[in-house]
Amino acid sequence: MTSKVLPHDHGDIKDVESFSRLLSETEGFDDVSRILAQMADGTRMRIFWLLCHYEGCVTNISSIMGMSSPAVSHHLRSLKEGGLIQSRRVGKEVYYKAVDSAEARYLHHMIEDLMEIACPTE
Repeated sequence: MTSKVLPHDHGDIKDVESFSRLLSETEGFDDVSRILAQMADGTRMRIFWLLCHYEGCVTNISSIMGMSSPAVSHHLRSLKEGGLIQSRRVGKEVYYKAVDSAEARYLHHMIEDLMEIACPTE
């Protein structure tokens, strides 16, 4: 089997086949892109970060964010569809929080690292 050669071989990639194989497996890249698209909106990022620390209803989240309940609900729906938050119903009230997943934890820490902020203390 002959190894793949780049049209302009500058000698900087030794194993072109490995890169080509990894890049052809698009599902993982698509998943990361989907998650990062959720964070492309500053309001969603702020709501997500809040829900990493707090479980709350739309009314309380709206109050903390200084936004209308319909606007917050719109962002919550998007975050939930993106798999970053979850909800639970207690009577008529619905509570939201970040999911406990590797992706959510990574995003939480990435936000804090990039913004140089820390989790609030109780």
